[in-house]
Amino acid sequence: MRQLMAGFPTGVGIVTAFDTESRPWGMTCTSLASVALEPPTLLMCLRNGSPTLNAVLSAGEFAMNLLHQGARATAELFASGAPDRFDRVEWSVPPAAAGPHLSSDAHAVANCVVVRHHTHGDHVVVFAEVRDVHVNTTPAPLLYGLRQYASWPTS
Repeated sequence: MRQLMAGFPTGVGIVTAFDTESRPWGMTCTSLASVALEPPTLLMCLRNGSPTLNAVLSAGEFAMNLLHQGARATAELFASGAPDRFDRVEWSVPPAAAGPHLSSDAHAVANCVVVRHHTHGDHVVVFAEVRDVHVNTTPAPLLYGLRQYASWPTS
């Protein structure tokens, strides 16, 4: 399965949420897809037992930070499981944010509300409606495929 999916390049996001004690949690996520435009819905798959998943489900909301091409180090940091990851990046909580926004590393951030989730194997599929989106169109998205990061090619 890993070999199959390695050949399917995708964008890179970091899902962030606060737990019941207002601690920030986050992890790199490439298992993300659009489900519907009306209502605007996306799905993401997170490892069962992940502290970030637990924060997402207990809060009932999260922010999806889609990373720009200059944010590879942040993608690697949030994939590493380092406990101090939020001490090593710039983040903010704008009014009505559903989780920490990684504004300097993201080309877009969506605030989302969990509408359902389903456990399948070692992951949980989370369906969420997008409340609002903040977009910075200047930087190109960060891509991941063939087990490496890349940038969108420029003409």
